[in-house]
Amino acid sequence: MNPWDGKLRVIIFQAAVVLAFVAVAAKLWDLQIVSAEQYQQSADRNQYRLLPIAAPRGVLYDRTGRMLVKNVPSFTVSIVPAALPEDMDERGAMFERLSDLLDIPAYEPADEEPAEWDALSIETILRLRTINPYQPVRIATEVDRQAAFIIEEEHLSLPGVKVDVEPLREYAYGSLLGHLLGYVRAIPEHLIDVYLEDKSLGYAMDDQVGLAGIEQSMEDLLRGVKGQKHIQVDALEREVLVVAEEPATEGYSLMLTLDVDLQEKVTEALRKGMEGAKSEVGVVIIMDPRTGEVLSMVSLPGYDNNLFSGAIEPEVLEALYSDPLNPLFNHGVSGLYSPGSTFKVVPAVAALEAGAITVNTRVSCGGVMYLGNKYFPNDPKYAQPFYCWRRGGHGSLNVVGALMHSCNIFFNQIAGGFGDLQGLGMERLAEAAIAFGFGAESGIDLPGEAAGLVPSDRWKRITFGESWLTGDTYNAAIGQGFWQVTPLQLVNSVAAIANWGTLYRPQLVYQVIDHEGRVVDALQPDVIRPLPFSHGNLDLVREGMRLVGTPQGTAYLLDVPGVNVAGKTGTAEFARLDDDGNLMLDAKGNLPTHAWFTAFAPYEDPEIAMVVFLDNGGEGSRTAVPVASDILRYYFGIAEPEPTPTP
Repeated sequence: MNPWDGKLRVIIFQAAVVLAFVAVAAKLWDLQIVSAEQYQQSADRNQYRLLPIAAPRGVLYDRTGRMLVKNVPSFTVSIVPAALPEDMDERGAMFERLSDLLDIPAYEPADEEPAEWDALSIETILRLRTINPYQPVRIATEVDRQAAFIIEEEHLSLPGVKVDVEPLREYAYGSLLGHLLGYVRAIPEHLIDVYLEDKSLGYAMDDQVGLAGIEQSMEDLLRGVKGQKHIQVDALEREVLVVAEEPATEGYSLMLTLDVDLQEKVTEALRKGMEGAKSEVGVVIIMDPRTGEVLSMVSLPGYDNNLFSGAIEPEVLEALYSDPLNPLFNHGVSGLYSPGSTFKVVPAVAALEAGAITVNTRVSCGGVMYLGNKYFPNDPKYAQPFYCWRRGGHGSLNVVGALMHSCNIFFNQIAGGFGDLQGLGMERLAEAAIAFGFGAESGIDLPGEAAGLVPSDRWKRITFGESWLTGDTYNAAIGQGFWQVTPLQLVNSVAAIANWGTLYRPQLVYQVIDHEGRVVDALQPDVIRPLPFSHGNLDLVREGMRLVGTPQGTAYLLDVPGVNVAGKTGTAEFARLDDDGNLMLDAKGNLPTHAWFTAFAPYEDPEIAMVVFLDNGGEGSRTAVPVASDILRYYFGIAEPEPTPTP
């Protein structure tokens, strides 16, 4: 054997050992020096989490300090996706166990699409809501206490599953305030991008947000500011140590302008009036005309907003959505109707202000008037009749008497002209209506407010391809035709007459209170605009409205002894199809009517303005006025009248 071969082998072996040590040293250098920070971060990611802390939502009170909604503890179950078993059989078994405990499907049926976000399966929720695999995804809320305890006990076989205690909204008065307070739910799927778009707002995919009423409109104040905590977790993603914590800031609480006692009485009186009139939809709104504060707002039928706190049965949700009376719809701010004769105050004050009439202007009402055809002005065969509600006529009336008796012929003529009376004209009538707030949102602290419609010649040409006619003005003057107004707009216009000419924005928030009980903001009357009408002309309209409530006026059933009440009745025809698709008509072949009554009191120094509306309620003087009487008696502390003894 050549001795150099042995030496060469030793040298090669030594070189290999040296190279191996160099490689190990290089790797150690890379691990401990070059890539140390990277690997440390990776290790930290495996055991440390930065989690948000939900902010307690602010509570709501009525104007007397009674709590309307509060936060109650509730169990929620979340899953950290990164901790789920990689083996799909193990994962499936875990989902099935959670499905049994939480009563939600583990997987979506292959041949079905989920109709509601709340009905999604565990697998689908994780797939849709997971953004960061280490971020917990909420899969169930309002979890049964026993189920939560079982999940905690079985945590070793349920890796990544967390049970937390989170606040749940509880509404003390349910359906009494459902439309006004609204409810809180998880962000709907179709709105997730909207909420997550602005990162500074701090919304997460499974956050709870206000989706109706005050809960929605005051979301920015109520939601608070999230905190965060830095925690260490074990292999099952369970918290073992809090490294650092920044507490959440509780949302602002709100004291509302509402009076719960008044709301209860209004609801009782409205329901009674609806039953008597066989009306299925009704509205009452009461405001303070001095400030714009909404003291009560009732829209029937309503809904219990507690149904939306936590889990809701799919069949319950389906029943609400499919109900033809639409109990989720607030008719007070979103319903659009013809105002009928309650609107007559607008042409009255507008004609006075424009000089089209004076207090001495008189119109003779014989129960019917005929408008000649412009192509055949002298041929009575082509003349169009316009009737007063009182077919025998009212005789000679000035503006005060016309309001008192609600004479159609008077307002037809002062608005559209007749004979030697030129009339106000539709353009100026529309301008007056806009000044009163019709045709625009008022800006109340509620979502879903409708703007309504103030018709015009241009609008009619665009919509129907027809020009505006004098007959259209006649109809518009008595609140019929194309008008679309909300009950809120109507009561706000009456409030402006009550306070001699200031149109306020209706408001529901009286005070904003921080978590230490300090008032950080308070209601200030918010003037939309002063009305362009003199006090003298408004006084004439107010006097006519005062006489409405006398035994000789159209609100002859008004019974509020000791209080001067000014008001205006209204009966508005409407067209609606029955279940068979035929036009609804009464026994005499007439269109059905909505019943209206607007009022303010006391006449001398008004404290409240109100509107009563009964859908398909008949004559306002017969059905809406008694509702107002019951409410006004309660408000002013007047005892109920003794029942008439049965003979």
